[in-house]
Amino acid sequence: MPLRIPLSHFGTRATIFVSDNLVLQPVSCLASAMTRILQFRLWLVLPLVIIAQAGALAATKPHIITFGKWTTVQGSLEPSVATRTVDDKPLSIKVRPLLVDARVKEFTLGPAHDVTDRLFVVRRAFRVNDSLPQEPASPPHWQWQRGGWLLVDRATGHISPLNLPEFDAVYSAVSWYRDYAAYCGITDDNKEIHAVVFQINRRKPVVKWLIGETKFTAATQQWQIPDSACGLPDWQRSPARVTFEPNPSLKRTYVIRGRSVDLLTDEEDNEEASK
Repeated sequence: MPLRIPLSHFGTRATIFVSDNLVLQPVSCLASAMTRILQFRLWLVLPLVIIAQAGALAATKPHIITFGKWTTVQGSLEPSVATRTVDDKPLSIKVRPLLVDARVKEFTLGPAHDVTDRLFVVRRAFRVNDSLPQEPASPPHWQWQRGGWLLVDRATGHISPLNLPEFDAVYSAVSWYRDYAAYCGITDDNKEIHAVVFQINRRKPVVKWLIGETKFTAATQQWQIPDSACGLPDWQRSPARVTFEPNPSLKRTYVIRGRSVDLLTDEEDNEEASK
């Protein structure tokens, strides 16, 4: 509605009409500013929502984990188990690639063990550069070696190394049952041999039993590790138990109940065998 403002000019009275459009202008500016702020916030939030949705889709994308064909390769000259001296004969091993979504991630040897319907373990094989400094750098002299164990998640495609205490790549033979690994390990100083039972995702071994000692000969400057110190452990179920039998006169059976471990006596072992 126009406003009437009376003015005096040289004694003459006049009336000027003023429009009220200027009064509405601040309201229009405020609405426009609020609209721009909302649009700016939406511009910031929308990419984050898109990224979150894309991440969720990527997380739920199934991975395809397969094994390739077996290939016989020339292994390195590994130390002999009995004397830790270099064996004269080269080692031939069979390896196969582990593929995640058709891409080679690792090379493995031996059979895989299913821990659950999602997780499995398999032993790793790898190549090392055996070239000497005085030899030509190209081409490198590759040699295959036997490594430790890997834990593979079928859902995520994640591969992680398993740190088995006192596991020796040459000497230790692992017997798997559920998520338990039973084997004979050697201390870092090569002086003692232990019977070890290790459970995945635990820091310390469930069982660690000293079953033998090694000898060091000054003549050969080598540790002598007897082959008969430990055979492949034997597993049984109901209840879960593992038996280490280094020799006919030395035998121990451990009963594993969750986080507790009991040593089975000879009488109890005979009763279990008779059932």
